[in-house]
Amino acid sequence: MRRQLRAVIVLALPVAAWAAGLAIGSVRLSASELWSALQLEPGLASDIVWGLRAPRVAAAFCAGGLLAVAGAFMQALLRNPLADPYIFGVSGGAALGVLLAMVLGLGSGAGAGLGFAGAASMALLVALLAYRAGDWNPFRLLLVGVVVAAGLNALISLLLTLAPGSAVKGMLFWLMGDLTYARVPGVEAALLLGLVLLGGAAGQAINVLGLGRLKAASLGVEVNRLELALYAGAAAATTGAVLLGGTIGFVGLIVPHLVRLVGVHDYRALVPLSAVVGGSLLTLADTAARSVWAPIQLPTGILTALIGVPVLLLLVSARSDAAR
Repeated sequence: MRRQLRAVIVLALPVAAWAAGLAIGSVRLSASELWSALQLEPGLASDIVWGLRAPRVAAAFCAGGLLAVAGAFMQALLRNPLADPYIFGVSGGAALGVLLAMVLGLGSGAGAGLGFAGAASMALLVALLAYRAGDWNPFRLLLVGVVVAAGLNALISLLLTLAPGSAVKGMLFWLMGDLTYARVPGVEAALLLGLVLLGGAAGQAINVLGLGRLKAASLGVEVNRLELALYAGAAAATTGAVLLGGTIGFVGLIVPHLVRLVGVHDYRALVPLSAVVGGSLLTLADTAARSVWAPIQLPTGILTALIGVPVLLLLVSARSDAAR
């Protein structure tokens, strides 16, 4: 019964998040208006839903799912519960590329291209620096990633300092998470689906990896190949999420812990559930960001931080009580 109740909640959560995202905004739609719009009946409600809100809700759900999956992969790779998708500098590389495009006045296509190039080059650089003597060392990987991320943060600060005053506000807004101009996430949605399938297929091996590299190798797991797949998957997911909506914090860190909190520790279930919960959480946060102070829109990252900080503190407190 308990498992069935969890299944109902998991299935209802994205439906509720999508319904809220499509109905709530500066113009609120009633249930009948939303239903009419979903049936493609012409009118203002249909224009609002399909022209404005549906692409943004889809982008928010996809970005949240990607961040949550990236967080689950990173925590498995580093065997560290505090690992999040932004720890390796991949997000910094993507952000630097997009911000450079903003300063130069380039279009969104060029921004996405520079962002992808920055993320891919940083992912490759960290991998090359961390891979030594035929294996991955999680501590070396973490150290290299933190150092590279710190250097990129310095470059981003320098770029913000040198940017024209008229561009700085938009750049800061994007850095804090901005889905205002989000597009329909075609490639990113395919990436999310692929990573969920990968996580489900490799879930048992990831579970064994949690016992330690030597024990996993003795049980037949190809540790280096699995860790490389986790790193590449996390880097790709982080890049996709950043290009969709900027550097939105806390989703990748807290969502895998929320899933574990309801008793799901097996990665065969944890990865897909993290995608669903992360997507729903970011969709609800973005809905609040664009409607609470409407017509003023807040950066979505502010809402995820306001939600994430108390949740993380509660998780830490719960773990401390359980350890006594």
